[in-house]
Amino acid sequence: MTGIKDVAKKANVSIATVSRVLSKPDTVAEETMKKVLSVVEELNYQPNAAARQLRMAETNTILVVVPDIANTFFSKVLRGIECEARENGYEVLLGDAGNHIQSENSYLHILRQKKAAGMILLTAGIDVKLVEEIASEFPVVLACEYINGLHVPTVSIDNVSSARTATEHLISLGHTKIGCISGPMNSVLGRDRMQGFYQAMAQYNLQVDPIFVQEGDFSYESGFQMMTKLLAYNDIPTAVFVGNDEMAFGSINAIEAKGLCVPNDISVIGFDNIKFSSIFKPGLTTIAQPAFEIGVRATELLVNLMKKESVEKKQHILKSRLILRNSCRAYQV
Repeated sequence: MTGIKDVAKKANVSIATVSRVLSKPDTVAEETMKKVLSVVEELNYQPNAAARQLRMAETNTILVVVPDIANTFFSKVLRGIECEARENGYEVLLGDAGNHIQSENSYLHILRQKKAAGMILLTAGIDVKLVEEIASEFPVVLACEYINGLHVPTVSIDNVSSARTATEHLISLGHTKIGCISGPMNSVLGRDRMQGFYQAMAQYNLQVDPIFVQEGDFSYESGFQMMTKLLAYNDIPTAVFVGNDEMAFGSINAIEAKGLCVPNDISVIGFDNIKFSSIFKPGLTTIAQPAFEIGVRATELLVNLMKKESVEKKQHILKSRLILRNSCRAYQV
């Protein structure tokens, strides 16, 4: 079997030169590269990919860290990542942090051990300094969420503007007593979507009753619990903006468990437009994120970084859409 020594001898170059031609051709003079490749073809030399990967600590794996794989929104994002990664010859290694920051941090060791060529973070829970440190050594892209002041390529929607659009839709239907079930305030998504809600209410000079605002954790269970809490008050909202679809489903079921009807008694609008939103009864009015495109764009950026190409634009904001279904209706006295 022809080895790298045979190629080096025949081409009259060093073994290191042959290795560079095969791994980093841009570092070798064009004349030398042509000579070596000619010998490689002549001798039908087939590099041992496994051995080469071990020697050079190279890998064709992309690490993707998800805050909670149980949240079905991430399935479309992951599909976009997988599709674009496969197009570029990469495999995807999935890390589910289960909403535990310590677990998110632990996945960074995979990069340090050179078991992945780059990383896409679908969570902003990791310590900023730690992300900056890792990003200075390895290709890193943040998707869906962002971290203020972090100079890492980011792909997301404008969550503040999108939440404002959702709340404005309820206002356009004549609702003035509007509640909000937000995501957790230690999450940038929870804070941004809450901010959009308050901006819309202020823009139309509508008062926000503090008891109408409850903090959930993006789970179905918290949506059910927070809506149950809202319904326990003597005065209840006629419409509620909910920070994601999972909580919106819980909210609707809590309303119906109290013998009320959506949208006749209370209108509910969600956020994300996961697949179940169109199947759920009533169909959920919601904000659609371009989840698949987020995954594709994030992977494109990561591949550019892994190829040592410059990424001039750091923040990529994609467009969201308001999807109208049957969970909202005009307010009637």
